[in-house]
Amino acid sequence: MLRIGELSEATGVSVRLLRYYEQQELLSSERTSSGHRRYRPEAADAVGRIRLLLDAGLPTSIIREVIPCFEGGNLAACVAQHLDNHLAELTDRLTTLQSKHQALSDLVAAIPR
Repeated sequence: MLRIGELSEATGVSVRLLRYYEQQELLSSERTSSGHRRYRPEAADAVGRIRLLLDAGLPTSIIREVIPCFEGGNLAACVAQHLDNHLAELTDRLTTLQSKHQALSDLVAAIPR
């Protein structure tokens, strides 16, 4: 079993974030009689999966649903709809940002120098 500081060191994720992941029900620990958190050795892999999903832009509410869909370190089919929906949302936002970028570029180009 790992103490929270050991898990932090092993994953490069701050103790504060590990507590947040637990609060968001993305990570679980067992408590000692004195209330200290203890994590199973596989928690380091779980933190890596959480970071991967956060880096992909998924909110914690979706990650909570996706975490059980990892099988042998890979995502299973049960997660496809969540990821398809999120990808579509990101694509829409990207299209909007590109349009705004072009409009601003046009405005800047029109300024006499």
